[in-house]
Amino acid sequence: MVDPVLASRLQFALTTIVHIVFPVVSMGLAPFLVYFTYKEIRTGEAIYEQLRRFWTRIFAVSFVVGTVTGLVLEFEFGTNFAAFSRTAGELFGGPLALEGMMAFMLEATFLGIFVFGRDRVSDARYMLSAVAVGLGTWLSAVWILIANSWMQTPRGYEMVRRNGHEVVTIVDPSAAYLNPRFPWMFVHMQNAAVESVALIMAGLGAYFVFRHHVWGYPIERIDFWEATLKFGLVALLITAPLQVVHGDLYAQHVYETQPQKFAAMEAVWETDSYVPEYIVAVPTSVDDLLDPRAKDIFGIGIPGGASWLASHGDPQATIRGLESFEGPQPPVAVVFWSFRLMVALGFWFVLLAFWGGYRWWRGQLLEDGLLHKALMASTPLGVLAVELGWVVTEVGRQPWVIQGVMKRDEAVTQDLTGFEATLTLVGFAVVYLGLLSLYLYVVGRIVRAGPPAPADLAATDDADGTPPDAAAESEVATDD
Repeated sequence: MVDPVLASRLQFALTTIVHIVFPVVSMGLAPFLVYFTYKEIRTGEAIYEQLRRFWTRIFAVSFVVGTVTGLVLEFEFGTNFAAFSRTAGELFGGPLALEGMMAFMLEATFLGIFVFGRDRVSDARYMLSAVAVGLGTWLSAVWILIANSWMQTPRGYEMVRRNGHEVVTIVDPSAAYLNPRFPWMFVHMQNAAVESVALIMAGLGAYFVFRHHVWGYPIERIDFWEATLKFGLVALLITAPLQVVHGDLYAQHVYETQPQKFAAMEAVWETDSYVPEYIVAVPTSVDDLLDPRAKDIFGIGIPGGASWLASHGDPQATIRGLESFEGPQPPVAVVFWSFRLMVALGFWFVLLAFWGGYRWWRGQLLEDGLLHKALMASTPLGVLAVELGWVVTEVGRQPWVIQGVMKRDEAVTQDLTGFEATLTLVGFAVVYLGLLSLYLYVVGRIVRAGPPAPADLAATDDADGTPPDAAAESEVATDD
């Protein structure tokens, strides 16, 4: 029989990994949609209307599936982690409730106007709906990350005994909600979301541009895909370098507040100085793959880089090793390799951005087939990097659920059996993977259908059922 603690952790990990795809797409698309709407209203150019309508469809699908998977995720705190809910509910419930009352209501209310109201409200009100939807999407991240960041660096609370149980009670809401980790997580997460969507846009645009300009296939409304590629590339040029710089500063903060997690990220077991930061790491044996230790890895990296990261710039600085911490260690291999892959992807995105920017500057963006293939292959990698980052964040904190306050074995529902936990794990796996498959199928159909016709052309089509070109030819024939 599977251990109920292990089954509950696997279930929460699986549902979170699937769920996070949808808010990443929604949050990343939000600033694009606000910009496209502003430009459409300001200039009246058809390309912005097409961009707004096409990407709004994907946003709406992501919002619906993200809402369903997110609500169910919150119920798991009651079913599988009742002990955690009882202990931290007073503090943890506040941000979740505010997320529903403020962010979700704002987003859901104005999404209807944004999706269906272009011809029913004024330009100003329509622009307001775009901003409100985008604001609601990002506000949702604010409250979720406040709750999660408190679990990383808990502040502003006291442990009191109530009905025979130790529970968290808030003594300083400002310190609790604006804890030291929150600004780091929020900036890193939101920038990662926009970067992920930039890669999706650049990858999709590159696919159609490659087929048209390199292979010579006729692609209808190719100007739409060229614009999609360019907007994705511009966003990538902004977000990719920022993510690397911010990630460096974020790592320093992690060392200061969670040194055990930082040691796991770098596989430092013995306290040491001048620790390298490996960009590429190759284990010297199979054992090193499953039990990585910085000294037993052949890698290509920066000598003293990890020490430099941890100390605000001193390559000779000493890093506290895992063996100096009492109690169980986090799964070092999972944390170490997830961090390595995330960092490698981050540098790849910077290279990709500057490569694309250089080819654009040289006037060769639309003809560089190799760049197009690289962008196409990188389409899902932004979301993958986000997933890896969350693995580092959550697994690196183990065995703590709330850092220094509550361990994972204490958080699971006490009377939950292994059979019950396994049964729900299988059920959630089927449902969530099914929802992910359905989401990818629907988004695939939207992409294959291509960009919508501009409103004026669509109106002509609707008026007589004849495509615009055919109507023009008919008029010429009549004149003759």
